[in-house]
Amino acid sequence: MHENFYNTYSPSEVEEYMSFNQRQYFKEKLLIWRKELAAKSELFFEELKEYGIRNADILDQSAQHTEFFTDFSTKERQCKLLQEIDLALDRIEAGEYGYCEITGEEIGLKRLEARPTATRCIEAQEQFERLANSRARSASV
Repeated sequence: MHENFYNTYSPSEVEEYMSFNQRQYFKEKLLIWRKELAAKSELFFEELKEYGIRNADILDQSAQHTEFFTDFSTKERQCKLLQEIDLALDRIEAGEYGYCEITGEEIGLKRLEARPTATRCIEAQEQFERLANSRARSASV
């Protein structure tokens, strides 16, 4: 595939689901996303090495700490997303990408466009969330 395939191709419902072109499209989409996130993470860790309390004022120090921990939480989520992207790329290579890990049904192009790391179809995801929410409510009672 040529380098601009992702920019020139758009998956279509009229094609065979998870055709070679669709797999290639999502692979390139995931690789681009991964590259962007990895660059941001690398920059964060470079900034982390330089992190230090430079202000004597206790309020300034507190603001720096708050900003640091907010950034750190964001980076943690980005690292988790990098792992999800890697797993999605593995599923593409294994021929499992685009199919629900619970039901085996098609996840659907629209859902994959919105969330290329999705592993469940809408129905299975909604059921999973309902179950998680009911457990959370039970635990808080």
